[in-house]
Amino acid sequence: MISAAGDVGLADPQGLVIATAAAAAVAFIGMPEGRIPLAEATVYLATTAKSNAAYAGIDAAIADVRAGSFGRVPPHLRDAHYPGAKRLGHGKGYAYPHDNEHGIVPQQYLPDELDGRRYYRPKNLGAERDISSRLERIRRILDGR
Repeated sequence: MISAAGDVGLADPQGLVIATAAAAAVAFIGMPEGRIPLAEATVYLATTAKSNAAYAGIDAAIADVRAGSFGRVPPHLRDAHYPGAKRLGHGKGYAYPHDNEHGIVPQQYLPDELDGRRYYRPKNLGAERDISSRLERIRRILDGR
């Protein structure tokens, strides 16, 4: 499962599903028959596309947090459902993404200190090619604010 998540990653998201299923199969049927789904998962993971982009992205985000590089949630994203929240400006100007045909609205999601930061940088491999294409469309919408 570590190889599926850390080495294969989003280049083939089914890798983690297959690794988890193999582990469950071994737990359910035991050995020696468990060697079969383990062999299948091993071959699948060894031969599929690989990317550690999500892994690298979360490590970069954690490094920023540890270095104190974070900020406050933008006011329009803060909870506005308690007494006094509106007086503080919480929720003011919030745009509901589901009201937009694309499900994405051009508004700031990261704190000012991190605005524009890019943690996830997909590779041009496997399923990440499609993710990259979708991510670029999302970023164009967000950058249009």
